Amino acid sequence: MKIASAAVCLTVDDVPASAAFLIRHFGFQEAMAAEGFASLGREDAPNVIFLQRGIEVLPEGFRDQHAAGVIIVFTVTDLEAEYERLQSEGVSITMPLREEPWGERLFQVTDPNGVTLQLVAWATPDSNQ
Repeated sequence: MKIASAAVCLTVDDVPASAAFLIRHFGFQEAMAAEGFASLGREDAPNVIFLQRGIEVLPEGFRDQHAAGVIIVFTVTDLEAEYERLQSEGVSITMPLREEPWGERLFQVTDPNGVTLQLVAWATPDSNQ
């Protein structure tokens, strides 16, 4: 098997709001869209697909569920600059910048539908000493 691409698909109430958030603040571009559906992409990240809750393409048991317990994680090269940029754009930081004992540095934001996005950088071995 050869995987040609990868995507994460999330069920939300307001597809245009989540799509606009990723386009405006994370540089995604709309690849395809229709009523209750948007597929967004970037060259350096998996595609993100938003489906409206209740849409028939979802398996019957999932149609009314909201994306929950899922975090979209982007590893970035300049975490502090992204933190400052998103704050200056008025994005609410829902978990402030922090460093975990295992060397992960991160912060989180939440889109208009409650989807959590986490930006991550890894501390260098020298910074853990």
